[in-house]
This record gives sequence, structure tokens and C-alpha cells, in this order.
Amino acid sequence: MPLVAIVGRPNVGKSTLFNRIVGRRDAIVDDAPGVTRDRHYAQTDWGGKHFTLVDTGGFVPASDDLMETAIREQAQVAIEEADLVLFVVDGRDGRVPQDEEIALILRRADKKVLLVVNKLDGDTVDAPAADFFALGLGDPIPVSALAGRRVGDLLDLVTAGMPGEEESEGDPRLKIAVIGKPNVGKSSFVNALLQQDRHIVTPIPGTTRDPIDAILRIQGGEVLLVDTAGLRRKSKIRESVEFFSTVRTLKSIDRCDVAVVLLDATQGLEHQDLRIIESAVERRRAVVIAVNKWDLIEKDSTTARSYEKSLIEKLRIYSFIPVIFMSALNRQRIYKVVDLARTVDAEQNKRIATNEVNELLGKDIAVFPPRSSSGKEIKIKFITQVRAKPPVFAFFCNEPKLIEDGYRRYLENRIREHFTFSGVPVLITFKQK
Repeated sequence: MPLVAIVGRPNVGKSTLFNRIVGRRDAIVDDAPGVTRDRHYAQTDWGGKHFTLVDTGGFVPASDDLMETAIREQAQVAIEEADLVLFVVDGRDGRVPQDEEIALILRRADKKVLLVVNKLDGDTVDAPAADFFALGLGDPIPVSALAGRRVGDLLDLVTAGMPGEEESEGDPRLKIAVIGKPNVGKSSFVNALLQQDRHIVTPIPGTTRDPIDAILRIQGGEVLLVDTAGLRRKSKIRESVEFFSTVRTLKSIDRCDVAVVLLDATQGLEHQDLRIIESAVERRRAVVIAVNKWDLIEKDSTTARSYEKSLIEKLRIYSFIPVIFMSALNRQRIYKVVDLARTVDAEQNKRIATNEVNELLGKDIAVFPPRSSSGKEIKIKFITQVRAKPPVFAFFCNEPKLIEDGYRRYLENRIREHFTFSGVPVLITFKQK
């Protein structure tokens, strides 16, 4: 699909235009400059023509600030990737030196550019757009991204010449969300897999705010990676931007097949890590734990085994999640993480034959039948797996409401003992028979 990049200096309404075009609040929008940092992609369409839209951070051409430099580099990469660039300027502020510097960069890039003059809310205020002819990028296009004014006319120009494309019937690729606390190395891990600086990486915690999709081409087919903003405890979410990042991270979990939870080997498993794991399991997603920065740990022949044993003890009810040790910096076992995610995805998609389920679990129930505090006898008569991804097992019995949580955990443990389901949440339901 054609790729359209939105660029411009900070706070001219790039993300507002992005959201208007894709038809949802996908990019974080805030009054504070510099909110958008990474390249943010979304697929959208206009008039039956499909294209990929990318939002970029505020472009500051001449700055030594670490964050602004990183954002500028990402915007330049987006320009290089794009088939068409939407250069957004602020019609209320008028033409400023930063606009002229960006225009010079775009002319040198030799890309097709549409000059979008934003924040012009009425037919009588289009006059300021004429000032932007001096940028040498063709006719200025006056719009109001916030009100939606003339955005349709803009999209007609964007899609002119694009081939029509039929809607795909869903994405069959494995979708992996990379989640974890801030600064555990999520972006470094994704960059190492992709072998390019696809995401901004700095020592500043919380650099990534928007979830970013990337395609990993690897033996066995393509994998869709989602690098997400670091999740923190709610009490530490001070600014609205970080709150929206957390919301979108949870949405990324909802959208993925497997969540890879990154831990910092030097910090071990902390309470917030458990909360993140719980968030993924509550959303019925398969999970893999990848312990990053393993290169920083002094090791002998028993270190990994002892570390994993300690980790499993702390995981308790989540001890079914597989653990792998890796180093994004040294690229140690990074592709093994993807292989493990594929294995876990196969686990959550498998179905167990009804006769096998009844034979094996029937013996377990006979050895340890359910007990009721009311004194009524509970008889489980039939068991079947009713769905996969996640696997759901239905137990048909005479008194489903009397089954206690402890017995539910016993049955889940027996299911895992017989059928594994490594890294996969197993759901158990009791129905009247």
C-alpha cells in the first residue's frame, strides 16, 4: 500500500489530522508540544483506495536536545519511506523560520508533497494560507483537522492516482505485543529483531508513548510486532499523555496473539511486573516472559536454573508461563523469543478430543471429587473443550453453583498436567446437566 507521512514542527495539529483521517483517536493528542515521538502507523482508506498513514513527532530541524534529535531522525526516516508527504503548518501562526527549514529539507528529499495549512476554521480565514506560497511546495491547502473542514478535499488529492484495493479478510500473521515496565529494553529488543533503529531508544524512561507496529520477516513467515509504552503503577501516571499511553498499551494486548513481557534481569520480578502479567492474563492472552539484560548478570552453570526457579516461585498462579533469558544489546536468543511465542500460540490453538478429556480428567475427579459446604453431593457427568484461543473447558454437573474456587484451580492444574497449555490462560466453566 502507498505510504503517506505527516510531518511538521511541534503543535501544528499533525496528530489531530492523523486521527481525523483514520477515523479514531489513534494518535495521542495533547496541547503540550512533542507528544508524538515515534513513527505511528495506521492503515486507512478513502473512496475505496487504501493506504498507510504515518504520524511523526514535532520536527525541530536545528536542536541539540536529545529527545528532539531522536524525533527529528525518526521524522526523516518517515520522509524517506513515504510515497507522499503531508507537510502540516499552522495557519494561525503564519509562516515561521522552522517551516522554511523543513520545507528546504522536503525539497531536497525530492518527494511528492502536499502543503496543508491547518487550523483555518472558516471560509473567511483562508487568506493566511497564501503566505505559505513562499515555501515553494505548491498550492497551500487550507483545512481544519479539528473540525474536519476540507479534509475530504485533501484526501481526494492524497488518493488521486492511487490504485483501488479490496479490503483484506483479516491478518493471518502472528501478532506479538512487547510489554513491560519503562526502560526494560522493549524498543531495543524490537530494533534488534528488525536490525534497524525502527524505534527511538534513549536512556530516558518512557520514551515510547504510542504503540508502534512493525513487520518482522523471519523463517516461517511474517510476524507483526507491537512495541508498546512502558506500563507503570496508576499512582505514578502523572501526566495525561502517559495515561493515554497506558490505555493504548492495554489495547495492544487486546489486539495481540501473544504478549511478550520483558523483565530486567538486574531487577528481577517486581510487583509491577506481576501486575503487567496479570493485565495480559485477564485479557485472555498467551504470555511469554523474556528476561532481558542477561549479559549483565554474573553467571555460572547453575545461574539460569536457579534464577528461573526463583522466578516461578514468585509467579505462583502464573507459573505456567514459560521463561527465556536474552540480551537485546548482544542479540542473544532474541529470535528464540519469537520461536517460543510461536510455540505458545500453537498451544492456545490446540483442541483436545472429548473422549481423551473425559478419560483423563474423569480419573482425577474420581480420586478427588468436589465437595460442597452445603452437604449436597456434586456429580460432574461430562467434560468437553468448547473453544480454543483461549482454551475453554465446560464441566457439566448437577450443582454448578456449589463448585468452589479451590476445586476450579485443582481442575486447571490437572488440565495443565495432562495437556500442558504452556503460557496459555485456561478457562473453566461449570454448566447445569
